[in-house]
Amino acid sequence: MDVEPDWLVWAREIQAIAQTGLTFTENPYDRERYEALRALSARIFAARTNALTERIETLFEGETGYATPKIDVRAAVFDESDRLLMVREVADQHRWTLPGGWADVNLTTAENAIKEVVEESGYRVRVTKLAALWDRTRQGHPNGVFSCAKVFFLCDLLDGKATTSLETSEVGWFAQGCVPNDLSVGRVTSMQISRMFDHRRNPELATDFE
Repeated sequence: MDVEPDWLVWAREIQAIAQTGLTFTENPYDRERYEALRALSARIFAARTNALTERIETLFEGETGYATPKIDVRAAVFDESDRLLMVREVADQHRWTLPGGWADVNLTTAENAIKEVVEESGYRVRVTKLAALWDRTRQGHPNGVFSCAKVFFLCDLLDGKATTSLETSEVGWFAQGCVPNDLSVGRVTSMQISRMFDHRRNPELATDFE
């Protein structure tokens, strides 16, 4: 498992401290200090990536409230032949992933997973199990700016037909030995997919978390 570089961990923490501080402070001098910390974090990110400082600053300015991890939901949908539903992600050069995305407000995480499957694949599903709750930084994904909790649900197929969307260019079903190699690893890894097959074969497995 890859370990995030120290600069990324520190810069992310500085950004979170600044965001939370700006949420609660009423002191104008403290506000200036927190804004300076936020700008410092943006400069660190920009110096270590190809992004412009102004773009990072704009991204951070849009984050308000107490800083918490973002939530990404993923649906592991299986059919009666134990094949896994996957979609090609347009935003990542049409690489394969499990249906999913950022969780929307006013929906439970399970409801978000169901919604994402319908929108990205055309199929209606029923959630049967919370299979995993993982911290993205511990899972070997590419480095991200913000902390993220990844929530994986096991789902049964109800009905529908394969339908692509603005976000997806192909829909497919795969047995475990036939899962594509060109994965959108920012969204899902081969280990995670393998673990979803484990949960499918053994429904009594406890929810994975780390």
